Amino acid sequence: MSIIPGEKLRYAETHFKFKLPWSLLYKPWPEILVDAPFQFVPNARPMLWIVVRDAHRFPVFIEKIDIVIHRIDSDIKTTSESTLDLQIRATEQFEFHPLHLGTLPAGKYEIHCKIFAQRLEPSSDKTFGKAKVFSRWNYPGLKPAPLKIQVLAEEPPKAPGFVAGEMHCHTHYSADHVEHGASPKVLQQAAKAIGLDFVSCTDHAYDFAYTTEDYTKEADTPLTRFDALREEIRELNQAADMPLMIAGEEVSAGNSKGENVHMTALGPEGYLPGLGDCGRNWLDNKPTFKIPKLLEMTKAHCFAAHPMQPMGYLEKFIFRRGYWSHKDLNLDANHKIRGIQFWNGIRDEGFKLGREWWIEELGKGNYLLPIGGNDAHGDLNDTTAVSIPLVSLKHSRAHMFGKVRTVVKLTPSVILSEDRQVGIEGSKKNLSFKSLNEAFAGDNCYITDGPALWWEREGKKITFHARNTQDFGGAFRYIRIFGRRRSNNGKLAPHETVCMESLVLPPAKTDLTVNADDFAYLRAECETATGKFAMTSAAVLP
Repeated sequence: MSIIPGEKLRYAETHFKFKLPWSLLYKPWPEILVDAPFQFVPNARPMLWIVVRDAHRFPVFIEKIDIVIHRIDSDIKTTSESTLDLQIRATEQFEFHPLHLGTLPAGKYEIHCKIFAQRLEPSSDKTFGKAKVFSRWNYPGLKPAPLKIQVLAEEPPKAPGFVAGEMHCHTHYSADHVEHGASPKVLQQAAKAIGLDFVSCTDHAYDFAYTTEDYTKEADTPLTRFDALREEIRELNQAADMPLMIAGEEVSAGNSKGENVHMTALGPEGYLPGLGDCGRNWLDNKPTFKIPKLLEMTKAHCFAAHPMQPMGYLEKFIFRRGYWSHKDLNLDANHKIRGIQFWNGIRDEGFKLGREWWIEELGKGNYLLPIGGNDAHGDLNDTTAVSIPLVSLKHSRAHMFGKVRTVVKLTPSVILSEDRQVGIEGSKKNLSFKSLNEAFAGDNCYITDGPALWWEREGKKITFHARNTQDFGGAFRYIRIFGRRRSNNGKLAPHETVCMESLVLPPAKTDLTVNADDFAYLRAECETATGKFAMTSAAVLP
């Protein structure tokens, strides 16, 4: 529950007042927002969504929308204007209305929207009160900001035989007093638009335990809402040529100190309880189960979520939140943590500290996967959140759905289903949850917000491949290959070595081979001319 200053951003819920008679954020209107994916791959139809929240309490009639599209990356600036007659009667708790923008040439755009709306009388089609015009959203006190999208000239670069996905995002099942997400259907359509092969929906374990109608009322059983998400996703996965959707979880788990940390699970077989920091029990925020117990309860791949994200004193005190440690990885047990999701939308202090911890674990011979995700609560283009409870909101572009991707290599022995399709090495193959699960049991993946960077292992030789397109800056600023040496007695060196670094700007297609006779592992990082970044998992040497 994001009521503490500095908490992660997400769609803001403005109607919760803590049973107080006032709130500067409270307005007798539903939240209305225009959202769109941050990019569109070639042949994808550019589109946006009108998002309406709490219209079951405040029905609304949306008459029309004015859309102004500015091309911002060309010497010749272009502008197009249109008005769409909508005639939308919004009366549900969550509504997502898609609008197609027509054909747009490859390039970068800003989109300005004005929504014309009027309140509806409950159980009636009659409007009342003054008609309102909203620029992009109707959040009180929050300055409007345009949508920013990029229509790509080429498909995003991706290693052959790999699949790319969003590993940490939330649907509207993660709704509470101050936040909500998008529908799984919207996320699947957005995933296809931006070029993803799969999406792991990691909704909060504690939100499953409370009713949709009243976020403070415990549900009879969390299984009702958890199974509803799984059924919704099962139906979406019947569609051909759409990204594979996965019903995952973000579980509040107890670390070795008895503090709450977050762990994501990739398609667990059943619901995993975790209500420790749900914010509904005031100061009674003891973890439901500790990490080892939760790992005993599932066979799913589990990941440490944003393990080193800095937090304030109040967050630690009120929600009893803490950080992950080596002991929490459960490495001595049969079921251990599979990876560390330290890239959480942006390369901030949490990324820096999490990357350092991951490298430290590599030095102990613990070859965990690096995982990237965005922790997006439906946020496709930018994010809004409560800044000061009851008083003000804030806006950022830090946690956009699908911006940071985890790209993992499918295994040659993959068992293919008949209803999932993805391009592998130029041919049409099937992607199933089983094949994806096998991929995460392997050791070859990379995380990126633009370029492709991967390795191939042949005996004591590791070849690193870096690929980029003009959409993400073309040439690279640098490509660095790191390794950790191993002595004759098998002991690993205390620090990594930069064993190869580009001295000139590497071209958009670069291959580097390293003879790794005395290295325990090698890995690589790269950055493009426009600041896009990628890094690989560790290629372990025999």
